[in-house]
Amino acid sequence: MAPLFVFPPNLRALENQDEDDEHQLNRLSVQNPIDVASFRPSELEEFVKGVAFDLSDKELFCIEEQDVLDRVYSLVRGFSGLTPSCKFILVESLRSNLSVLLPNVDSLVRVSQGRDDDEPPMLDRINSHRNAFKIYTFFLLHIILTEESNNVSSNNPKVTASSRKKQPVNMWNWELQRGRMLNLIANSLEINLALLFGSADPDENYLSFIVKNAFSMFENALLLKDSETRDALCRIIGACATKYHYTEQLSASIMHLLHKYDFVVSHMADAVALAEKKYADGTLATSLIREIGRTNPKAYLKDTAGAENVGRFLVELADRLPKLMSTNIGLLVPHFGGESYKIRNALAGVLGKLVAKAFKDVEGEVSSKCVRLRTKQAMLEILLERCRDVSAYTRCRVLQVWAELCEEHSVSIGLWNEVAAVAAGRLEDKSAIVRKSALNLLIMMLQHNPFGPQLRISSFEATLEQYKKKLNELEPDKLSEGMKDGVPFDNDTCNDEGEVDNTNAEEVANHQPESLTDSVPNVDQEISHKDSSVPDVGNLEQTRALVASLEAGLKFSKCVSGTTPTLLQLMASSSATDVENTILLLMRCRQFQIDGAEACLRKMLPLVFSQDKSIYEAVENAFITIYISKNSVETAKNLLNLAIDSNVGDQAALEFIVGALVSKGDISSSVISALWDFFCFNVNGTTAEQSRGALAILSMAAKSSTSILGSHLQDVIDIGFGRWAKVEPLLARTACIAIQRLSEEDKKKLLLNNGRRIFGILESLITSSGLPDNIWYAAADKAIGAVYMIHPTPETLAADLVKKSLSSVFEGSGGEALQNDIDSGNSRVLSTVQVTKLSRFLFVTSHVAMSQLVYIESCIRKIQKQKSRKEKTDAEGTGNTEPQKDNSINAELGLAASEDAVIDALAEKTEKEIVSGGSSEKNLIGECAPFLSKLCRNFSLMQKYPVLQASAMLALCRFMIIDANYCDANLQLLFTVVENAPSEIVRSNCTIALGDLAVRFPNLLEPWTENMYARLRDPSVSVRKNAVLVLSHLILNDMMKVKGYINEMAVCVEDRDERIANLAKLFFHELSKKGSNPIYNLLPDILGKLSTQDLQKESFCNIMQFLIGSIKKDKQMESLVEKLCNRFSGVTDARQWEHISYCLSQLQFTEKGMKKLIESFKTYEYALSEDTVMDHFRNIISKAKKFAKPELKACIEEFEEKLNKFHMDKKEQEVTARNAEIHRQKIGNIEGFPMAGNDGESVESDVIEGVRDGEVINTSMEGETDSSDAEPASQIVESEESSGASGEVTEQEEGETEVQSKRTKKKGISQSGVRKGHVKDINFDLSTTTRRNIRSKKR
Repeated sequence: MAPLFVFPPNLRALENQDEDDEHQLNRLSVQNPIDVASFRPSELEEFVKGVAFDLSDKELFCIEEQDVLDRVYSLVRGFSGLTPSCKFILVESLRSNLSVLLPNVDSLVRVSQGRDDDEPPMLDRINSHRNAFKIYTFFLLHIILTEESNNVSSNNPKVTASSRKKQPVNMWNWELQRGRMLNLIANSLEINLALLFGSADPDENYLSFIVKNAFSMFENALLLKDSETRDALCRIIGACATKYHYTEQLSASIMHLLHKYDFVVSHMADAVALAEKKYADGTLATSLIREIGRTNPKAYLKDTAGAENVGRFLVELADRLPKLMSTNIGLLVPHFGGESYKIRNALAGVLGKLVAKAFKDVEGEVSSKCVRLRTKQAMLEILLERCRDVSAYTRCRVLQVWAELCEEHSVSIGLWNEVAAVAAGRLEDKSAIVRKSALNLLIMMLQHNPFGPQLRISSFEATLEQYKKKLNELEPDKLSEGMKDGVPFDNDTCNDEGEVDNTNAEEVANHQPESLTDSVPNVDQEISHKDSSVPDVGNLEQTRALVASLEAGLKFSKCVSGTTPTLLQLMASSSATDVENTILLLMRCRQFQIDGAEACLRKMLPLVFSQDKSIYEAVENAFITIYISKNSVETAKNLLNLAIDSNVGDQAALEFIVGALVSKGDISSSVISALWDFFCFNVNGTTAEQSRGALAILSMAAKSSTSILGSHLQDVIDIGFGRWAKVEPLLARTACIAIQRLSEEDKKKLLLNNGRRIFGILESLITSSGLPDNIWYAAADKAIGAVYMIHPTPETLAADLVKKSLSSVFEGSGGEALQNDIDSGNSRVLSTVQVTKLSRFLFVTSHVAMSQLVYIESCIRKIQKQKSRKEKTDAEGTGNTEPQKDNSINAELGLAASEDAVIDALAEKTEKEIVSGGSSEKNLIGECAPFLSKLCRNFSLMQKYPVLQASAMLALCRFMIIDANYCDANLQLLFTVVENAPSEIVRSNCTIALGDLAVRFPNLLEPWTENMYARLRDPSVSVRKNAVLVLSHLILNDMMKVKGYINEMAVCVEDRDERIANLAKLFFHELSKKGSNPIYNLLPDILGKLSTQDLQKESFCNIMQFLIGSIKKDKQMESLVEKLCNRFSGVTDARQWEHISYCLSQLQFTEKGMKKLIESFKTYEYALSEDTVMDHFRNIISKAKKFAKPELKACIEEFEEKLNKFHMDKKEQEVTARNAEIHRQKIGNIEGFPMAGNDGESVESDVIEGVRDGEVINTSMEGETDSSDAEPASQIVESEESSGASGEVTEQEEGETEVQSKRTKKKGISQSGVRKGHVKDINFDLSTTTRRNIRSKKR
């Protein structure tokens, strides 16, 4: 019998057999190894072929022969040095022999069943088969490991290109060979090895060798990319664990790999699932689940990478083996209470997979079905509960799981609204990732909702009402029977989920092929014809189910519709993901006709101005999806309706996005043609309003493509200013805007063909009284703009406009009479008509003045452009150097600079002439300026005519913006009006004008800074909003310094109007981005100012929390600790102590910051007597302990003890001082009694005087109690105990009462106080008479 082959610890161990070891004497070993590295290539190839010939020519067991074994061992040992052809020959020989051996083992098993296994020939054959099986397996595995290690080293990036070029050209396909070899080894484990190894399980040595090498290959990520190799390794793991009961060792190895490598997770899950499916044995999976469940949750908190890998493994396992996981989920549920959020995330994913896959089959007994339903319901309840997890990552993951369940239709109707309510609530989560998941969940719920494609509330309500009537007809006396919370409840179905049971759901589904609304034909028609018959859906139970489903659908529609206010807030979020996903949700809501979705989507238009590219792209894509369709007429109608319904802000955004889409070609020429058809009334049913909307869109498009308006210029004039302008007054204003957008060529063409006509139309529009006031001002504004845009000399026409407007005011009454009327404050001459005309005249005059200023600036820019263009052409000109010499001479003499100075001087002069005029005489507008000042100062007249005041103040502000002298002279008047004017429109206009004045004349406005900040306290919401906007613009653009009144802006963070609060927060957010964050320097000053203001505690805390949250740098935080601590020293008010300590508690403490706080103890020690201050310091300590290192933690704990001790000492001192004061008052009362005899007698008489109604009463205390009933009883008791003269009544005998003074020892009472009160420890007996008196009074 040949010696046995035992797997050595390594290849070299086959050579080193110890002859003295009895156990190794009967083992196969290598006796004469050959050094194949010394062979020449030809010799080596001949040697390999000889070995291959012997392996193929002789029996399979020839590997046992010493000579063959030595030669094969020598080749395997030097395998890395073999040529590719030699490697291929050797591997093929070993692999083919093992592949032939495996069927022989099976045949040997069949032969052995008919013979006696103990026969010597049979035993020899079994031993030979076993040895050959082991040797082939050992050499093949060693070759795989050797080649893989060589590949890893050759893939090292340090290998140079030259070394790679030297590799042989005839490289063999190692990956193919590796897969074949591993599959062969996997096959060898799947045959019946019981005969070879004498038992059902192979020996430990063999299995450990296989498993060890298999797991070593699992550590190679590149190797696992080969599917054949990966599958073979999974088969090996599955066979060893399940067939050969090697579970415990494998579980430990798998857990080790999972904790160490993230790329093995899915492969391990494949291996475990393969073992369960192939052998119908889930032992390995159960063992791993138990191992994970037994692990201490704190271990996962330390090993975050391992926790993530284990979590992924559990999810993968639940996906592959849902039923097995559902039976063992109880082992994992306790980890929901662990601190590792990654494990909780994974468990949420596991529950999602189980709910979706583990309960699909409904076959089986009723009892087992009930158990499964209860288990599923318990899992769903856990998922709902985890939506409120403490970790944002877990909340996010749970919402994602719910979205997956909705996508797979695994959420019942009964639970649908509960999930929707949770998702709607999570929209207000403080974490952006949770909000994103909540938005995605609502999108998924809408997309896969079971209620139908239309979710209008009105449709559901009408349909539900009709089917309730139908239900009443079917069962009028038992309407509510069998119903529970609006959902059918059937005791026989054992449905614990609160959902429609499967039977009813299936029956309803038969009548609802697509959705609930589809099942009811012509829902809208039913709403309008309520008397029509309701379609029959079946029997009573089916009608109940339908009613319950309709109620659920109505509730869902209301839930989604109710989120619109929150969605509007999210569209203003600073997080781009919030905005993008909110827009996606609103688009989905619009698709399902959710109430309010369309209006919300209109609010997204201003977001096109966002600096975040992703937000702009989201808005643009949504705009294209909603409003741009393939049908050009429909697109044109969508756009013009949008223009009609938009406000001023939306129109600016619409103009921006329309211009962008025209440039990109998304708004095609066919859409432009359709818009012209609507404008020209070529489409049937077009209204004047739609015509105006079409022209508005065309004007917007003309900004990007100026040729759009030129083709229909005559139509713009005829329709825009024709008879349709009387039907739609705003049409003329829109036509004025269109004229301003004309290209230069079109302007010239217009002046040439219709110049006189168009200017006559514009003049009549401005000077006539045909338009109502609310439209005339807007139309006149654009008409004057059009005059200055297209007229070659606009000042001449503007002068005529002012004159005609002025003559209309004085028409019918002399100018002197009107002037006197204004000067005297009377209103005899002024009439309603004249007030309107005067208001319009002031508007025209002021607007012409402003337009003249803008026109002058545009002329200067043109001159400067021409000058720079001329200089550029001269510099690039011909070779003639004369102009260049002249320019250089001019530059040396300063003539070039003098030209610029002349231009600036001319510009300044022309600007002054607008209002002030020349030194000797004033011009047309200049004559109006003094009149305007007098008019605005006539407050009684202004209050009588608010419209006139609005127009006059607007004109005054415009004149002030134009002229510095006029501004200086009327600043006092402006601030008086802005503070005292009863009209909030006037105050708002003046507030906006103050911003323009501050930009134009900053030095003049600088002394009035405090008054500008005062507008933030205005009672009007619009005034405060404009003040916030103006100040934000000035400060953020460095036009105004942040003065000491910034606390007024901070108060706006808590404004009762939400928009103002958001604007203030936006201001501070943007301010924190400037430089090194100015809020850091402003914070102490803001704290000091807010502490003195009458602010509610909650408002103060919210403001300071927001401001401190904008400080991110650690150094600034550390410096703030020191600054805030130093503020304690100059403050004696307990309220301010509380405010400072609260601010300290809001800081993010670093190690340095904590040390500074400890070092500054002396500055705030006296404030620690206040409980609220102490609470804030405790909050600081609790936060600091979380990040503190061991050394710092010891210091913090010592600091905490010091704080507590100091706090208690301060409290005791306060109590002692209070008791001393009470005692002093009592002694004062005692001294007021008559004194007789010596001190002892006086005290005795005092006590006797204090006896009332059978008990001894401290007289001073009695008076104090009577005067202050509200004082706490505890303080009274404490005061009595602290009194040295308080008595104690003790019953000695029946009918006798003994009075004793109580011995007390109190700290903090001065000796002088004791002497003054003559307080002594006295024991005395009352006389018999006194006792009798006491007893009698007691009775």
